[in-house]
Amino acid sequence: MNAITFTTRDGTPWTPRYLESIDAESCIGCGRCYKVCPQDVLALMGVNEDGDLVDPFDDDEEIERKVMTVANPGACIGCAACERICGSRCQMHMAA
Repeated sequence: MNAITFTTRDGTPWTPRYLESIDAESCIGCGRCYKVCPQDVLALMGVNEDGDLVDPFDDDEEIERKVMTVANPGACIGCAACERICGSRCQMHMAA
């Protein structure tokens, strides 16, 4: 399948790159990507001692750390703002 490519106002070709996944091992859960995402694609989740994703606000679970997850992948518009702001480089983007 060919990638969708658009032309910017100055004539530069641009291909949207959609968020596919986030590497939970590399993610530090800082939330910077969440803050720049205009489409509510991401959600912060807790990781328990077994490595399972859990609700970060669940008082019954002991959270070892927090990581960002792709909660609404269909809402991604391919702007890659999350990728540009991420210091951990833990996100995987793909052209459509």
